[in-house]
Amino acid sequence: MKLEHKDEEIADTGMKRYRNGEIWDFEYEMPLADGASGVVLGLDGGTTTTVCICMPMNPFSNSQIESLPILARAVAGCSNHNSVGETAARETLEQVMADALSKCGSKRSSVRAVCLAVSGVNHPTDQQRILNWLRDIFPSHVRLYVQNDAVAALASGTMGKLHGCVLIAGTGTIAYGFTEDGKEARAAGAGPVLGDWGSGYGIAAQALTAVIKAYDGRGSSTTLTSSILQKLGLSSPEEIIGWTYADPSWARIAALVPVVVSCAEAGDEVANKILLDSVQQLASSVKAVVERLGLCGEDGKGTFPLVMVGGVLEANKRWDIGKEVINCISKHFPGVQSIRPQVEPAVGAAWLAWNSFMKEFQ
Repeated sequence: MKLEHKDEEIADTGMKRYRNGEIWDFEYEMPLADGASGVVLGLDGGTTTTVCICMPMNPFSNSQIESLPILARAVAGCSNHNSVGETAARETLEQVMADALSKCGSKRSSVRAVCLAVSGVNHPTDQQRILNWLRDIFPSHVRLYVQNDAVAALASGTMGKLHGCVLIAGTGTIAYGFTEDGKEARAAGAGPVLGDWGSGYGIAAQALTAVIKAYDGRGSSTTLTSSILQKLGLSSPEEIIGWTYADPSWARIAALVPVVVSCAEAGDEVANKILLDSVQQLASSVKAVVERLGLCGEDGKGTFPLVMVGGVLEANKRWDIGKEVINCISKHFPGVQSIRPQVEPAVGAAWLAWNSFMKEFQ
């Protein structure tokens, strides 16, 4: 029998009252007592998708990386408040957390820690605003941590240790780094208006611009024109303008990156130049972070991990953007050690939640 609740709030014995809503109704069908050990939630919120991982509080070691004890995984859409707005972003985040807990048969009272790593968290005020919102959702015993999504991506390649640099290049891009004593720095990640060049959006936007320029007679002829028109089902470059502004969402534009790569592989000079420029932009972001933090040591030859994350960097084409970025960075920092994570960033966020929780209680 479903319990009555007023003003969208519920209360567990000994805990403060916290907000409820229809998406949490599954909790009323569960027993009052959850498992004693509890669970942690790790969220990776990007411009394209948001993933929530639920893992047990039991400690895990490096030997378990191939069989991590993931209890549940839930997926939702964009949760970047700069892209979809504050209300939509919060609804997405709350829904994906509820879905993950529902899938593994847990409820909020069994959660011990949450690490929410979201793109668009660029300032302490962003962190505080999200923390305040999370405190309305979870019981007071739950430890809450908010980071930029780049931090979880770094943790996914270092087993939760915050040291080194991460380069994300998906729909957007950012470079983020930490020293062992906790200093941090970032470069790029300011969104498409302020120049996320090298990102999927940046590459595709340059390609669309090249098509328009070629059509106007302001730029070189390019096979990008026919390839993009075919991909979009359009008949004329003039129609690209209407297509672009009908829904200028970042992920929709970025989805054209494979077309640019294919044209470059086929020998198109315009497409090739766009990709070469993206390599330089991505490498310069990493270089800026490494130099600000001194990750390479005083002689510039010190070793440091560089975690590579995002669809733009995946080695699935002959024109391998990720490989070219590493080659470029290695010329400046011969000690760089590139890492392709074996787990997704949401798992990195769960590791961060677990590590942070354990540090508080040691």
